[in-house]
Amino acid sequence: MKIVLLDADTLGRDTDLGAFASLGEFISYKTTSQNEVKGRIKDADIIITNKVCLGKNELENSKVGLIALTATGTNNIDLEFCAKSGIVVKNVANYSTNSVAQQCFASLLALLNHTSYYDSYCKDINGWANSEVFVHLQAKIYELANKSFCVVGFGDIGRAVAKIASAFNCNVCYYSTSGKNNNNEYKRVNFEDVLKYNIISIHAPLNEKTQNLFNKNAIQKLQNGTILANFGRGAIVDENALAREIDEREIYYCCDVLSTEPMPKNHPFLSLKHKEHLLLSPHIAWASVEARKTLMGLVYENIKNFLKEKNNES
Repeated sequence: MKIVLLDADTLGRDTDLGAFASLGEFISYKTTSQNEVKGRIKDADIIITNKVCLGKNELENSKVGLIALTATGTNNIDLEFCAKSGIVVKNVANYSTNSVAQQCFASLLALLNHTSYYDSYCKDINGWANSEVFVHLQAKIYELANKSFCVVGFGDIGRAVAKIASAFNCNVCYYSTSGKNNNNEYKRVNFEDVLKYNIISIHAPLNEKTQNLFNKNAIQKLQNGTILANFGRGAIVDENALAREIDEREIYYCCDVLSTEPMPKNHPFLSLKHKEHLLLSPHIAWASVEARKTLMGLVYENIKNFLKEKNNES
């Protein structure tokens, strides 16, 4: 079996890929552009990828039997074509719950406590070291306790975030984007009510129900002082409308995802007047050392099980 990994750099250069060589001939590429895909998978039996798009154009007339995703989302794969062509697609779920929830609160707390501002103040020779008093209260610090906190998307990650928010004594509710999640521990609200909360934390997949969910109209209904957090998918939020709102009034945004990644050089977030109201991270919430180790172990098992089934068939 020939196994081809198309985008190893998306997994971190410290990730151990050695186990895959025990399953067959293993070739790893750091990155793969879309026009390089067909050539690189020409003789592949198994493809491993995180975000490379694989559809009819790339897969037609190939000998690929398995696409092993190093992610939960499958929106970069033409699932309909794969089903018709007998190509098995395996993703990995529930490997990054703790990692994403932790990054979410790291970002929320950094905004509420202005950690970047105060760290810079202390490290500046003309800052704390030059102060006449022991304290500096230029940037206001706010508590999480007693804030109204709405989780949008109530899967494993959403529930983990709700649990942590409860530990901070927030008043927690949730909005089910699928309409299927019911939880007796927390109040379920409709979308119009979501927009009234102090903190809104998005942990939903991107689909027809969530695409542009936070559009211009919804964003304009947010209260002054609202923190919107996005750890789901970038296109759930209208980034252009949000950028305008951040500059016009007191709206805060922390996010780990953008609608286009990497970040375009003309992105509206790069020209904000109130950059202190924005906190970004480059799609890293899923990628704690522990989560990546778990992820690669599960991808290995997906390939191993596929090969076992193939052997049993023959």
